[in-house]
Amino acid sequence: MSLPESMAAEPAVPVDPAPGPLPAGAARECALARDSRGALAEGGTLSGVLPGFRPRRAQQDLAVAVASAFEDRAALLAEAGTGTGKTFAYLVPALLSGRKTIVSTGTRALQDQLYHRDLPRVRDALGKGLRTALLKGRANYLCRHRLERARGENRFQTPAQAEHFQRIVAWGGRTRFGDLAELESLPEDSPLLPMVTSTGDNCLGSECPFWGECFVVQARQRAQEADVVVVNHHLLLADLALKQEGFGEILPGAEAFVVDEAHQLPELAAQFFGEGLSARPLVELSRDAIAECRGVDGALAALQEPARAVEQATRLLRAAMDVLPVRGTRPQLLAVPEVAEGLDALAAALLALADALAPLADAAPGLEACLLRARDHRGRLERWRDLDDGGRDAGQDDEGEAGVAAGDCDGAEDAAPTRDDDVRWYELSPRGFRLQRTPLDVSGPLRVHRERSRAAWVFTSATLAVEGRFDHLSRRLGLDEPRTLLVPSPFDWASQALCYLPPGLPEPSSRSYTAAIADAVRPVLEASGGRAFLLFASHRALREAAETLRGGPWPLFVQGEAPRHVLLQRFRESGNGVLLGAASFREGVDVAGGALSVVVIDKLPFAAPDDPVFEARLEAIRRAGGNPFRDEQVPQAVIALKQGVGRLIRTETDRGVLVLCDPRLLGKGYGRRFLDSLPPFPRTREVADAVAFFAAD
Repeated sequence: MSLPESMAAEPAVPVDPAPGPLPAGAARECALARDSRGALAEGGTLSGVLPGFRPRRAQQDLAVAVASAFEDRAALLAEAGTGTGKTFAYLVPALLSGRKTIVSTGTRALQDQLYHRDLPRVRDALGKGLRTALLKGRANYLCRHRLERARGENRFQTPAQAEHFQRIVAWGGRTRFGDLAELESLPEDSPLLPMVTSTGDNCLGSECPFWGECFVVQARQRAQEADVVVVNHHLLLADLALKQEGFGEILPGAEAFVVDEAHQLPELAAQFFGEGLSARPLVELSRDAIAECRGVDGALAALQEPARAVEQATRLLRAAMDVLPVRGTRPQLLAVPEVAEGLDALAAALLALADALAPLADAAPGLEACLLRARDHRGRLERWRDLDDGGRDAGQDDEGEAGVAAGDCDGAEDAAPTRDDDVRWYELSPRGFRLQRTPLDVSGPLRVHRERSRAAWVFTSATLAVEGRFDHLSRRLGLDEPRTLLVPSPFDWASQALCYLPPGLPEPSSRSYTAAIADAVRPVLEASGGRAFLLFASHRALREAAETLRGGPWPLFVQGEAPRHVLLQRFRESGNGVLLGAASFREGVDVAGGALSVVVIDKLPFAAPDDPVFEARLEAIRRAGGNPFRDEQVPQAVIALKQGVGRLIRTETDRGVLVLCDPRLLGKGYGRRFLDSLPPFPRTREVADAVAFFAAD
């Protein structure tokens, strides 16, 4: 992304919170830092090779901070505002250093973009013949064994599924890497995926007849041999939590980690350092146990009834949960007698299946894997259900499991969150359920694993700081004295953007609030000719606004009426669309240019009150003498708001109006914390100013 010459000297702003500003050593610029700055400077390597590249001082300062962290094996927290070019800022020192570097991104889509587009451009421009690799979790790769087995079954629910399966078979015969992302026509939620991919539970390992052709094994081998490996947060955290996704043999050799979109890490880490059990793996176990009976005398007769009993118990348990809210805590769930009985029945069915599998396990690797899965599922269920008076799992010894298996590596038990800090909860989907145990604080295990690695760690994102400070995120990541750097967005906010705060809106809790928002933003949409995102805190408000705005002079795209990527594609192609979305559209969405010129945010994005983990975290802060609203709710909401605001201006030529509707921004004292954390938008309360902004186009 290029910038006007007048903006090239935009300075970075070092932050000086209680834990560490950049030290004097970083300011001296080690050789790697000097080389990195030079490669990104006027007349440097990249400007001479990459078309359209223009130097940015902010990008160079970020690259220097990254290089210094690499050199000193230090931890760096760096917020890089939109337009900084942070990807090049960390790739240049990573490639110039020659160190084994793991780059982790927030999503698989960003992972693919980084690996297939950005990394080759920088590597080739620098003339570095370094080896690079892309590594994903095993669920992203075709499993030849399960594909072959699925060909012998008829589990397709529709002709379309059968047709999609034949496409997978044809592609499987010619693919080099087995990455299912190559199949663009296959939906991400396709029911075919579990049939043709493996999990840590059902993988046969070296016993698999296709072991020598395994795409997962080949991907790991490439990653072991590579100098730069691109992963995503799910894979990185699965390995740190010793979930055995197959990445563990690569991590110990890494000398540097770069975590992009690092604001997502604490919430994701809580998932991986916890433990869960859901309906789908239970049903898959039942079906896999029957499928593995082929060729084993007497197996089907022994397993058919107990396997089907597990599937039936799973379905009956889900039916008993229909009276419950979609999400809630363990006591809420166990208070329903039919649910408690259903859990007993499921536990008994899993035990019976394990007993039936035990004498057959030596007959086939697949049956042995099913036995281990049945025992594991039952153990997870019992650990979720049973607590003694001391707050620990009944029947567990002092080295029991708490998200990190104590025996998997030296000292791993030190990294496991204590059970006193766990919250047990459930979540329902239309046909399934999930029982989850989640630690409230992941700073301890993250700190242990980071220190054990003895590597440099760079955490970066466009949204890490609250009011210019990193205290909130550094605490959640277990960073005691990180280096910090805040690189503001280099955009010319005074000419490129305007923030409109509509006057006279009712309180957000008012029943008429959404209708009032629609009335307030309509003049702005008419002036902009559509070209807008309207982001809502709830799906109910989204649907209400959609009904109010239908029939306007612009095409309307509403989340839930089509898949997310389809909505975005249609929005871009329309040229004047209005897209209504919820939280998932706040980040990871990049619409540059005139197609998006208005972003409307209805409410401050405080976390949903029905999130049992968040509520338990607030209670823990309260018990510790803190202020949950000040210390957790507001910082989390500030970061979420910054993500939504970041959709508006993506390049130095974009222009747009941000409409922040929530009257609490000006009416409550904490509103200042939100406004002070945003880019320096000019602000107005006059709709005429917003209309005039577009008249100047």
